[in-house]
Amino acid sequence: MFFIKTFGNKTVKELRKKQGLTAQELSYIVKVNSGLIRKIDHFKIKNVPEPLKSKIEPVLRGR
Repeated sequence: MFFIKTFGNKTVKELRKKQGLTAQELSYIVKVNSGLIRKIDHFKIKNVPEPLKSKIEPVLRGR
């Protein structure tokens, strides 16, 4: 049995909705502008620029 990593292939919106968060709530948690979250909502998590990715990834993973 092997583990397929699919977290990086999901969009920010999919992962955000899975956690039950709105864009505004996620922006409040990671302390960024809500417009920025809406702007990257359609990006796959692996394509999000690094400073922002390191902030939102733990939240979207549920940690």
